[in-house]
Amino acid sequence: MTTIAIVAAGAMGSAIAGRLTEHGARVLTNLEGRSDATRARAAAAGMIEADHAGLMRADLLLAIVPPADAEALARRLLPTLLAAERKPVYVDCNAVDVETVRRIAGLVAPTGAAFLDAAIIGLPPKSGQRGPRLHVAGESAEPALTLRAFGLDVRAIDGGIGAASALKMSYAGINKGLTALAALMVLAAERAGAGEALRAELAENEPHLYARFAWGLPDMLPKAQRWVAEMGEIGAFLGEDAAGRQVFAGAAALYERLASEAGADDAARLRAFAEACGSSQPG
Repeated sequence: MTTIAIVAAGAMGSAIAGRLTEHGARVLTNLEGRSDATRARAAAAGMIEADHAGLMRADLLLAIVPPADAEALARRLLPTLLAAERKPVYVDCNAVDVETVRRIAGLVAPTGAAFLDAAIIGLPPKSGQRGPRLHVAGESAEPALTLRAFGLDVRAIDGGIGAASALKMSYAGINKGLTALAALMVLAAERAGAGEALRAELAENEPHLYARFAWGLPDMLPKAQRWVAEMGEIGAFLGEDAAGRQVFAGAAALYERLASEAGADDAARLRAFAEACGSSQPG
């Protein structure tokens, strides 16, 4: 039986685990220090608890953690990877900058474990839906392509380590950057008394954006804190483009505010705007 290790059992990791177990894979995870809610999520997805040494029995190890934790996770696993006689392929699936994933690859290299750079694009998988897409880059993406047999949409891309992360940074920069821009403009319009007029104008002339903001704004709010570090990674990806870095520093500050008590009123305004656009998404 194909065995996959997934660290950690968050919303995305557990959903991917559920897809894999549904199609016959054995999925391991480490739950040391995790909450009761995480343990329940892992159990519902069919994940099997293992210590770090136990994870080495997997064919592939998918690292799926918040961007700020990606490098720290690799460092925690290094001693076990070094000691393991049989090593899984380490697949970094995190939303990190090209230089960050290359540093992680450099950490893993001395262990002898193969390394792949991966990017998850799309929402956590749900029963009956195909997504998300897992784009994979590296010397050979062949090991990760075996996940296709277990219900994942895996796509190999050229360019070596960093190519998948570059795709993730570019796509997330457009997607989450647009959400930040929309939130800023909606809040400015509401403060100036033009919120209803803006909503009507979007409905008439930008129906696709209107529909997007109806679900996208409330969907963003519970994720805002997790997006702060990702905005930093996107800023780093932009390198010498000072204007670009400034844009995403601003987006990070916005998301941090919306995730805090100080941003509660603004979050409520965004929910109300989305509801007026016809949102049925929970905030």
